[in-house]
Amino acid sequence: MNQSLSPLRQNIKDFKNQLESLGRASATILAYTKDVDQLVDFVSSLGKTTPQTITEEDIENFKQDLNQKNFTAKSISRKINSIKAFFRFLKDQTIISQNPTTQISHPKYDIKPPRILSKMEYRALRDTCKNDLRIAAVVELLLQTGVRISEAANLKLTDVDLNNNKIKISAYESHEPRTIPINEPTKAALQRYLKERPKTSTLNLFITKTGNPFLVRNIRSSIDRYFRLSGIENARVNDLRHTFIAHQLMSGAPLTYISRLAGHKRLSTTEKYLEFVDGKTNHERPKLEEL
Repeated sequence: MNQSLSPLRQNIKDFKNQLESLGRASATILAYTKDVDQLVDFVSSLGKTTPQTITEEDIENFKQDLNQKNFTAKSISRKINSIKAFFRFLKDQTIISQNPTTQISHPKYDIKPPRILSKMEYRALRDTCKNDLRIAAVVELLLQTGVRISEAANLKLTDVDLNNNKIKISAYESHEPRTIPINEPTKAALQRYLKERPKTSTLNLFITKTGNPFLVRNIRSSIDRYFRLSGIENARVNDLRHTFIAHQLMSGAPLTYISRLAGHKRLSTTEKYLEFVDGKTNHERPKLEEL
């Protein structure tokens, strides 16, 4: 054990190592460890530095402290999830004999429906960014295939097969590999971008002007800017993925097919969109609508 760390800090480090070994997404690991760090900061102010000294009352007081600091119920619920996972890890490792989170409840909150762009909105976004060939290609890819923003950022030139109209999504963190068809608008947008893509040894499909990978944060900030310029309110990059899933289900594409294309681990994740769309998903053969 690293003697410079308190027992709780070492426990967090070991928890993080286990999450990494399980192949959890880096964003998930970061969120979990930050949430648990916040609890440890709170109990440390009470003079507690070992997991065995943390009680159910301490965690309830931590919840109340978060509430007084105006954290949303959704945010507090997420932190409780992280803390419960941490203490399950400690119990499994026999570091603690009693889990103080067993009776800890989640605050209630309303789950907002996914933001689904209308045809007018995503056409306005297209028109606004059409002269930015890189972002235009990213927008078309996200909207027409439903890939995650992290998957788009990690696409390599060798993953794109324009001759056969498909892209390959490699295994990335906890996401399974899959092959996704691309339609003519997506193909055309990629072809326009590739003609002006800077010459570089970088294999990433989307790159900066200096030849470096175009990172998730770069994609997010660029598209957020075009949302504002388009006058599209309360929209985020992930809503392009929501729009793809919802519109394909509305067009009658089979639920299982869209779930597979979206890379959902559970069919129930895709099923949640059904309450926000009209129409039935009963086509026998895969059919994708061109957005």
